[in-house]
Amino acid sequence: MQSLVDTLVRNGYLVVFLWVFAAQAGIPLPAIPVLLAAGALAGTEHLDLSTVAALSLFASLLGDALWFVLGRYRGNRVLALLCRLSLEPDACVRRTQDSFARNQVLTVVIAKFVPGLSTMAPPLAGMSGMSWTRFLWLDAFGALVWTLAFVLPGYAFADRLELLVEHAAIGGTWLLALLLAVIVVFLLVKIWLRQTFLRRLRIARIEPAELHRRLSAAEPLFLVDLRHAFDFESEPRVIPGALRVPAEQLDELHASIPRDRDVVLYCT
Repeated sequence: MQSLVDTLVRNGYLVVFLWVFAAQAGIPLPAIPVLLAAGALAGTEHLDLSTVAALSLFASLLGDALWFVLGRYRGNRVLALLCRLSLEPDACVRRTQDSFARNQVLTVVIAKFVPGLSTMAPPLAGMSGMSWTRFLWLDAFGALVWTLAFVLPGYAFADRLELLVEHAAIGGTWLLALLLAVIVVFLLVKIWLRQTFLRRLRIARIEPAELHRRLSAAEPLFLVDLRHAFDFESEPRVIPGALRVPAEQLDELHASIPRDRDVVLYCT
């Protein structure tokens, strides 16, 4: 914490802008401690509060605008790229798409408060056909609320944060080591669970070439297209004979899937 404050004092506004921009661009950097520290420095008159808020807002809009454009013109490729960076890529796209389908406006506004959703919401907005003007207004409002939610507490409790920094300087090494250990254990558990899931998945997986061969041989296969509505709109072609059942409706429509034939499910 002390080193973070020292860096902010020396470089101030540049650190706020670059850090927030990097976080919104998809780099896994925690922006909240930087905003809190910047607010505290504004409270002690080392930085200007309105300038800090404006730079954070501009950095957020710039990063989100880039993803919005990529989503508009690259669609699912962008989502696939983002979700490869996630520890849960199999659920990442689906969870974000479901949230966006339920309420586009709310998703864009609150995206920055939800881990994983912050980077995914702008390209989804671009894919959905949302206008530039509408997106920028909603994203600016959400970015402003997010910025003030952490800058203002830092500003209001600047004196207490200074005491916290002094205490952190005493036990900071042990606290940092403990935090890093917790993060490493968390990552290892998530990776192990994912690898276990993938090993089970490979047993029941069929490659596209094998599916084509079996369809050409007129084997009695039943195909189910589980793609989300966003995926289907961007690529409306289907495998001939496949039944369209969006995954979120599978519980309601499962009776239409026969039980006496091999069933092949596919999504994106």
